[in-house]
Amino acid sequence: MSDLRETLRRYVDRGAVPGAVALVARGDDVEVVAVGSLDVGGSAPMTRESVFRIASITKPIVAAALLALVDDGTLGLDDPVAEWLPELEKPVVVRTPTGPVDDVVPAVRPITVEHLLSSRPGWGFPADFTLPAVRALFEVQQDGRFPQSVPDLDTWLAVMSRIPLLHQPGEAWLYNTASDLQGALIARASGRTLPDFLAERLLEPLGMSDTGFEVPQGKRDRFTSAYRPDGAGPLVRTDTPDGAFAGAPRFASGAGGLVSTADDWLAFARLLLNGGEANGRRLLSPASVSRMTTNHLTAAQRDAGALFLEGQGWGYGGQVDVTPADPWNVPGRYGWVGGSGTTAHLVPSTGTVTILLTQVAMENPTPTPLMRDFWRCTAGA
Repeated sequence: MSDLRETLRRYVDRGAVPGAVALVARGDDVEVVAVGSLDVGGSAPMTRESVFRIASITKPIVAAALLALVDDGTLGLDDPVAEWLPELEKPVVVRTPTGPVDDVVPAVRPITVEHLLSSRPGWGFPADFTLPAVRALFEVQQDGRFPQSVPDLDTWLAVMSRIPLLHQPGEAWLYNTASDLQGALIARASGRTLPDFLAERLLEPLGMSDTGFEVPQGKRDRFTSAYRPDGAGPLVRTDTPDGAFAGAPRFASGAGGLVSTADDWLAFARLLLNGGEANGRRLLSPASVSRMTTNHLTAAQRDAGALFLEGQGWGYGGQVDVTPADPWNVPGRYGWVGGSGTTAHLVPSTGTVTILLTQVAMENPTPTPLMRDFWRCTAGA
């Protein structure tokens, strides 16, 4: 791990990140490197137990929770989501993606559970953020790294229902919105809040004691600050010193609302590597794990999503590598990146897990140089 430590240290020393935690697991062999500090002021050292905003590596965890309801028989993959989300019963679609939001046609099929899981409901972000329907979506899908700004679930769904789809359900992969809809569906179908359902069905059985939608007072000394680059000068802090994640959010974002630690995400990755079993309990069926970690996109859908996917595929809640474009792209590798500066992946064929947690936001959908160097360092793990 000396190369990895040197890589992380180089980014800390140049001021690109205040600190970082990297974890590489090969079966029971787990190595962790923690460098730097919780904030730019160096108030406390970064440790293995540091708590991060994990942003979009929330998505695989929420997809797994929805699949738990599928395994229960509470809902089926082909079920229309309008049974639980009646706000979405009669969506309309813009006649052409470049057209105005008031030039619409009815959806030719209902939005299904599977459409949400595979990120193909018709809502979401394409490569072109200037399209009128995408600009309208920004009314309720703002920067997912700040979920505290989102209204309550019922209000959010009411606004969503008035925004036209960019594509017909099932026809295009679009980023992000589907995961928030997954969280909404979990809450409605289970009759629980998303935080409560996640805790009961996944977090507590897996021992993910530091994962949730808020950071209680007793853990705030381990909570990292959040930053963004400003292009040339020092990092710009984007959170408030005491208020961020101090209480339960009005809207628990299935797309990016969780905080967590490297060891907690490792516990989740091991659940998938073990076919849905953990600590002597079955939490997911093998079929659900297989569907999570299998690409569901056509070649054309992958090409259209290249800004985010870089030619790879998508399972449920995460990317699935299908081409060895770079040394780290092992076919079957599953995971994702988070806009707050996080990445987490597992390789079912080798049992390897790689996790990188930082507190500096990505500037765009392209993975950062630090992420790529981390993947390069761990490609042979």
